Amino acid sequence: MKKISLALALVLGSTAPILAGDVTGPVREIMDATIKNWSGADSDWVDIFDATKLSRLYSKDFVTKYQAAIQNPAADEDGVSPFDYDVIVNGEDACPLEDLTYAPQPATGGTTEVVVTFKKATCMDDGSDKQAVTTVRFEMRDEAGRPVIDDIVTEGDPGQPVNSLKETMVKIAKGQ
Repeated sequence: MKKISLALALVLGSTAPILAGDVTGPVREIMDATIKNWSGADSDWVDIFDATKLSRLYSKDFVTKYQAAIQNPAADEDGVSPFDYDVIVNGEDACPLEDLTYAPQPATGGTTEVVVTFKKATCMDDGSDKQAVTTVRFEMRDEAGRPVIDDIVTEGDPGQPVNSLKETMVKIAKGQ
């Protein structure tokens, strides 16, 4: 039975859904960088969109949208990023991230979603809900036989719509 399943997987090739064990690798790399960035340690900020990460971890469509967004001179005064906030924690401030979970979802329509949850405000003294859980959805696609991040979707405040990073990059590229 295992031989039949393996043979079927080989025949289906890239049309088969991304394997759940493989799909979290790029997500974990981005989350490891984000954890380091918010650890409180005095170290250099890890750019989750540097050239090597863009070419290895993200889809071609995502990279195209990112490159268009970074061309907008109003996007970021320091020229490092088209964003003026951390796109993973969905804000400018966070504490060391706590209670991370990774939950790959079943593949649908060629996309496998990896849902990551964490607490980002446990050290805040500004009235923030210290136990609030942040949810980030990584939409994964298969390109050239490997899983890549095609979009990063964050949930806004209650009652607010979700935020697609690809849609945000299109708006930034248009100067919006």
